[in-house]
Amino acid sequence: MADCNETLRELETFLDGELTDDARAGIHAHLGGCTDCLQAFDFHAELRIVISTKCQNDPMPADLMAKIERCFGADLDGDGQVG
Repeated sequence: MADCNETLRELETFLDGELTDDARAGIHAHLGGCTDCLQAFDFHAELRIVISTKCQNDPMPADLMAKIERCFGADLDGDGQVG
């Protein structure tokens, strides 16, 4: 079973569905018995929904891609993909 530190460290990976079956089961079991971690999970899950909704409804500012390129130092193609 996962502990609080492991659960909090792996929340994003858990939400992305990128954990092994054993790790996912451990975190799921921990969330079932730890209200503090469950609240953190709920917050992260809700935040993802809000960000996803906001990104779908609002157009991307014209200069945002240039700012992202500068931040990451990557060459991004016109579709926003690294390439």
